[in-house]
Amino acid sequence: MKTKNKTLGYLIPVFILGLFMLIIYGAYTPHQQAEMQRIVCVKFKADTPAAEIEKHMKEFANLRRQIPAIVGYTGGKVLDEENSAQDFDVVHYLTFRNEAGIETYDKHPKHKEFIENNSPYWDKVLELNSDIEK
Repeated sequence: MKTKNKTLGYLIPVFILGLFMLIIYGAYTPHQQAEMQRIVCVKFKADTPAAEIEKHMKEFANLRRQIPAIVGYTGGKVLDEENSAQDFDVVHYLTFRNEAGIETYDKHPKHKEFIENNSPYWDKVLELNSDIEK
């Protein structure tokens, strides 16, 4: 009788652990390969306050959290201090799983709100889509 209880004592934690692993595995979604990238370059108007540029950078970075179609984001200011007449001031790199992700991003209300709030300070914008070489 003691052997049965001892075996049952080992089986219960193993069973619970196995059940827990099945639940976790069921919630797991395998990582899909990112296939598309969008590069957004922005030139600000000459009289744009530095605080507005910082606000732009923070809000653009926050789009990653607000739009699930964006699977990766990096961005920064252009480092060309010797050339004061540089073409663009900031560059943003967005990564998507596919073209549908870019379309979702383009139509997303948070993206449209970002444009509405920040575009009055933009002189020009360049957007390029590219595939990601595998």
